[in-house]
Amino acid sequence: MDLRQGQAPHDQRPSWQQRLRRFGYVPAKDAPSGDVRDRLVPPYAEPSPRLWQALGVPPVLAERILRWSGWGGPLLVTLMAGLMRFWNLGSPRAVIFDETYYAKDAWALVHRGFEVNWDKNANDLVLQTHGHLAIPTDAAYVVHPPVGKYIIGLGELVFGFNPFGWRFMTAVLGTLSVLLLCRIGRRLFRSTFLGCLAGTLMALDGLQFVMSRTSLLDGVLMFFVVAAFGCLVIDRDRSRARLAAALPVDADGRVRPDAHVGDTLRLGLRPWRWAAGLMLGLAIGTKWNGLYILAAFCVMAVLWDVGARRTAGAHHPYAAALKYDTGIAFLATFPTAVAVYLLSWLGWILSPSDGTGGYFRNWAATDGRGGSWTFLPDWLRSLWHYEHEVYEFHVGLTSPHTYQSNPWSWIVLGRPVSYFYESPNPGVDGCPANAGQKCAREVLAIGTPLLWWAACFAILYVLWRWAFRRDWRAGAIACGIAAGYLPWFMYQERTIFLFYAVVFLPFLSLAVAMMIGAIIGPPGAGDTRRVVGASAAGVLVLLIAWNFIYFWPLYTGTAIPIDSWRSRMWLDTWV
Repeated sequence: MDLRQGQAPHDQRPSWQQRLRRFGYVPAKDAPSGDVRDRLVPPYAEPSPRLWQALGVPPVLAERILRWSGWGGPLLVTLMAGLMRFWNLGSPRAVIFDETYYAKDAWALVHRGFEVNWDKNANDLVLQTHGHLAIPTDAAYVVHPPVGKYIIGLGELVFGFNPFGWRFMTAVLGTLSVLLLCRIGRRLFRSTFLGCLAGTLMALDGLQFVMSRTSLLDGVLMFFVVAAFGCLVIDRDRSRARLAAALPVDADGRVRPDAHVGDTLRLGLRPWRWAAGLMLGLAIGTKWNGLYILAAFCVMAVLWDVGARRTAGAHHPYAAALKYDTGIAFLATFPTAVAVYLLSWLGWILSPSDGTGGYFRNWAATDGRGGSWTFLPDWLRSLWHYEHEVYEFHVGLTSPHTYQSNPWSWIVLGRPVSYFYESPNPGVDGCPANAGQKCAREVLAIGTPLLWWAACFAILYVLWRWAFRRDWRAGAIACGIAAGYLPWFMYQERTIFLFYAVVFLPFLSLAVAMMIGAIIGPPGAGDTRRVVGASAAGVLVLLIAWNFIYFWPLYTGTAIPIDSWRSRMWLDTWV
């Protein structure tokens, strides 16, 4: 006698997919089955006519606004970001934090082609002489590739060897990153509003703001990572549009999937993928952790190809992607990135190999003589030795630093980095004469707290969205965060800092924008749902904006009374 009453027979028990439905999981077989063109290249969302009516905008003007909003909105956000980043850019008039390395290395690179050893009092001399001092000739051992320093040097060539000059290009790239993110978000979400929201969030982030106003390499790296991601998103749209154009149309005018097209269509040279390879090469040429970004983005792009061919009707999407897409994807990324990286060392390569050129430039002709690789050019062997020594330095860097932090604490802003601090007396350096006590003047590399703390929830949302709703956009955002964040967990004993997190900040902004879009609600939701959602989203964005304004003195080095400074130290670890 079977006592298991009420239980379904073994073959009728719910599958794991059915059990996951309670968490919002949508199996692939339940995906929308309408026009394949809309699934391959979804249309852009347009505001409801009721919105324009409520605002009193005539239909003709509303149409013009929509036509220009795709660029007009992002450009307005970028203008706001640029005005903030270039305001009083030369202040503090000092060499702050690691500018002591990169500003001088950049100046040497653009004049000599390699970095040099500077005197210990070089920082004071640079400020005192307005940059008019002789460049040493003794080569220096440096541990970062040259691309970011060349870019910093461009600003110095134009505006001089001074704080404004060495911060100019990072401010340019920090501003342009906002424009890129607006456009990427628009293409990703098919919404100009959400795209501009993502860009606005990044424009209002304190860490990105400070990095845009400081001549460090991580802001340059972030720009190239965002540009590479944008190129891949455009390539995804273009390749899927080509697949959609090749598919047959039925009698009702709807595009239908076709196995032959999905399995055999060649998608051409795909120039945007080559552009992504160029950007990734420049990223690696700025800092080596760009290698992790390269690997993650390549995997993501291949999976996008598989998904596109499956949607187009391919019976064997993995085999088709491997045969027709993977080869060109590899050539467009890895060899291109390697070639760009080698070209970035051209100044070092062309420097003399007699001991008066770049550091280790003469290694192959001295300590490196002999061996089984002598058939290679001396410059290549010397460069390889240099890179090996740099790798050994990076993995062995464990010397303690006051502001070092574990990556576990980054996402909650556990330990920011103080780039500059001084305590002016009343009436000096902007300290109010009636302050009654000394002021605090600091440049603190810390994100806007409410934005980063909201991003903690946004990360959980995009992971849920990716895993259970099969949303490729959430997967792309999660990939960007993981590629910039997770590798640092392998080096927890190394001396590392919070400002490294600026590389994945754009993806945090996209995640928060996506979460806010969900809070507002889908277009088909009722008026009450949309009003409540929009109100909650608006409150969150306004709080983030207020938080950025509140911490503005700490981002810009503005002198404030010491009590006001203490009130902004929300956590003990921020001091």
